[in-house]
Amino acid sequence: MYVPKESQPKQGGGAGKVRDGEKGGKRKIVAQNKKARHDYAIIDTYEAGIVLTGTEVKSLREGRTSLTDGFVHIDRGEAWLHNAHIPEYHQGSWTNHSARRKRKLLLHREEIDKLESKAQETGHTIVPLALYFRDGRAKAEIALARGKKEYDKRQTLREKQDRRESDRAIAAAKRRQRGA
Repeated sequence: MYVPKESQPKQGGGAGKVRDGEKGGKRKIVAQNKKARHDYAIIDTYEAGIVLTGTEVKSLREGRTSLTDGFVHIDRGEAWLHNAHIPEYHQGSWTNHSARRKRKLLLHREEIDKLESKAQETGHTIVPLALYFRDGRAKAEIALARGKKEYDKRQTLREKQDRRESDRAIAAAKRRQRGA
């Protein structure tokens, strides 16, 4: 019996959370850059494809990667991801990749031009936020960001802590109300 490809279950392993994406398809998150969200104020986000070799894809599916020191640089009209650590595939041979090589990002020309002009402004940079698989293709979520000052970081942490405390108080009040 013929079953259309769209209705067949997805094959393949991989580590990470699965969540619905905005543009359709499931996102299987491989790595997130939490440090970037702490150190930068995110202005705008973009989804970009990544040009990878076979062993890089296999290593990504194992979920052992780091974006902590990563950044995006635009050179001659092309976006490049630098310092993203995708470790060598342990079962790879001489075909293995370099762990910190620069990788080309696939974006539309208008997006690259917009990012390049904004990144040249003082205090702005382009940082990777996440690596994930969508419909079997490796994608990177990158963001145009502005660096935070130390007092901005403290203010953000304070707001986060206040929000957490208020949520706890509301939850405790609801528990008391149900118990009474």
